[in-house]
Amino acid sequence: MSQPSAPAPARRYHHGNLKQALLDAADAILREDGIQGLKLRAIAKRAGVSHTAADPHFGDLSGLLSELAAVGFERLSEAMAQPLPADVPAHANPSGQRIAHGYIGFALANPQLFVLMFRRDVLDRSRPRLQAATATAFQALSSAAGALDGAPNTGPLALPVAGSLIGAWGLVHGIAMLAITDHLSPLLDRVAPSPSPGRWVDAALSAM
Repeated sequence: MSQPSAPAPARRYHHGNLKQALLDAADAILREDGIQGLKLRAIAKRAGVSHTAADPHFGDLSGLLSELAAVGFERLSEAMAQPLPADVPAHANPSGQRIAHGYIGFALANPQLFVLMFRRDVLDRSRPRLQAATATAFQALSSAAGALDGAPNTGPLALPVAGSLIGAWGLVHGIAMLAITDHLSPLLDRVAPSPSPGRWVDAALSAM
């Protein structure tokens, strides 16, 4: 009489870089379903792991979303360092122009991530990676205003300097938000021939 075979050992899911896999899964869900689709179970399922697998890396959903927002700010800094679009001529302040185009272009390419990056209600702003990434992006943006000239992100500011920063940030952020919420389409649809994003962004910036 043959002996019953021993039960097969439980299969364990192995992931080479679970933290990155969870971030990639969250990014994919964000692109497909928006912020409302970002649930811990859905993210873990997309990555092929148990929902508790995220705990050692992020702690909770807010921690995971905060890390994803940090990735967004890191990508934003990279975008602001890119050359101007090929169809956009350089103006008097090519560095500031490049940074502004990079900021708005990033938002156009990553609308859901861009919105998440500024959702203070779902993010943990105390996380070191998010703080560092935000500071780096703000430092790059501040140079577009010509206000800080490489000065640190901390310390007192004169009111004219703060005003210059607010004006520069408000301009590019406002254009970005109008574009990704589809408020500009009725206006741009009236332009003939239809301009590329680089051209209409440049026209908007040049008018200020």
